[in-house]
Amino acid sequence: MPVTSVHIRTMLDGYLDSNPDEKSLLAPLDELLDDGADLTSRKEFRSHVTAGAILADPGGRVLHIRHRALNRWLLPGGHLEAGDTDLLAAAQRELTEETGILASVVTPAGHLPIHIDAHVIPANPAKEEPEHRHFDFRFLFRTSADVVELQAEEVTAAAWRAADTIADVALRERVLRALR
Repeated sequence: MPVTSVHIRTMLDGYLDSNPDEKSLLAPLDELLDDGADLTSRKEFRSHVTAGAILADPGGRVLHIRHRALNRWLLPGGHLEAGDTDLLAAAQRELTEETGILASVVTPAGHLPIHIDAHVIPANPAKEEPEHRHFDFRFLFRTSADVVELQAEEVTAAAWRAADTIADVALRERVLRALR
C-alpha cells in the first residue's frame, strides 16, 4: 500500500510530540493534511512530502551527495514513488538509489524522523514546475558500508563529512546527540 495521508499524519504527530517547538514551522503541512491534499504527489505544488536519509558511519561522519540539478552538497533523499509503503522505506530507497548502498547493510536509528525540513524548491521551467515547498522527512541510518555506485543522472559526487559540519543547526544537534 502506498504512503497515505494517515501515515504522514502519524509521522508528523510523532515528530511533534518530541519537537513541540516546531509546531508553528510545520503548521502549513498540518493544514494541507487537514485539507486532504495529496502530499505524495510531486504535482501538488502548494507543497509535497519528500524523504531523506542521514547516513552515519561508525566514526560519526555523515554522507553527503553533490546534487546534479541544484549543484549543491545535500543529504540523500527525494520524492516519494508509488511503490513506497512508508516514509522510512522511501528514505532508504532513495539512499540506495543515489549511492548504491544496499538496505541490507543499513540500520535505521528509529522509526520516526530525526528532522522535518521545510524548504523552497526553485521553479524549473524545463519540467514545467513552479516554485514550491518540500517537507523533507529525514531519517537517521547507520552503516559501516561505503558508497557503491552513484546515480549518475542525479548525483555527481559523494563525501563523508564530520557530523558537526551539518549546516542546519537543529539537524546537526539532533544527529550529534544521536551519535553519542
